Amino acid sequence: MADLEAGLAALRDAAAGNTPMVSLSPAEARERVVLGNRLCADGPDVSVTDLPAGDGRPVPVRVYEGDQALVTLVYAHGGGWVTGDLDYADELHRFLAAEADVRVVSVDYRLAPEHPFPAGLDDLAATWTWVAATYDEPLALGGDSAGGNLAAALAVRGPQPGPSFLVLAYPVLGRPGGTASYRRRAGAFPTGAADMRWFFEHYLAGQEPGDVSDLVPISAPDLVHLPPTHVVVAGHDPLHDEGAALVTALDALGVPATLSDHEDLCHGFLRFTAVSEGARSARSALVAQVKRLAAGAAIPAERTNSCL
Repeated sequence: MADLEAGLAALRDAAAGNTPMVSLSPAEARERVVLGNRLCADGPDVSVTDLPAGDGRPVPVRVYEGDQALVTLVYAHGGGWVTGDLDYADELHRFLAAEADVRVVSVDYRLAPEHPFPAGLDDLAATWTWVAATYDEPLALGGDSAGGNLAAALAVRGPQPGPSFLVLAYPVLGRPGGTASYRRRAGAFPTGAADMRWFFEHYLAGQEPGDVSDLVPISAPDLVHLPPTHVVVAGHDPLHDEGAALVTALDALGVPATLSDHEDLCHGFLRFTAVSEGARSARSALVAQVKRLAAGAAIPAERTNSCL
């Protein structure tokens, strides 16, 4: 097993005396995450617009646009369903808009415990409906960590129109402790098994879902209906195995699926690009993969079927 990349290891060592996440209140955890924005590199200069999405109770979104947009990517940020905001994945979205030829619609969904499950998922679903009425197809879904959970759960629900592809960075796909990587990386930096249990407890607030796939999308019986999917995982992450398991399951079903496995990186590495060369390299690889997916999604159906 590869050692943690040098820049991330230095960050881990510097944070060794910090109060554990599980000892913080949700408000304190959010403050810590906002302070962590300084560990993200600056992204390219693109058009950025904040606006409300949807009818009824509008969901705040931020739209990123570069020179051209072949696909509109609806994206849910990470943060354990408890932390995170429209600045959380700002750098990644700027690179996607500038270099991957996608329009990114970043979703500021409601957070737990004030708004427990399924509020965040419902907000993402409402945003998807608004995006479908606002922009031309093709549309795609994506997210990282808890946002990857929301994106995968919405894809399993089968929204209309369906997403052209799904991109998930170190997603939460199962319950805490269900895989070997939860034991292998129980004390991982910056997110370990205890942190994941803390996030789940706040997200669920004592309730259980009526449809378990809304919480644990890898358990859904109809994964065969998922679109082409790209999953990014990190070796120093308790969530590693569930992301890899989704790709294995999709392969077995004949669903196009690809996996990027960064053995020397940790959960949330896209938040550490200012201090980690490995994280920057992985971010660039993710952007390049999204560009390939967007180019494929933009090919007119009549051309893809021309040889039939």
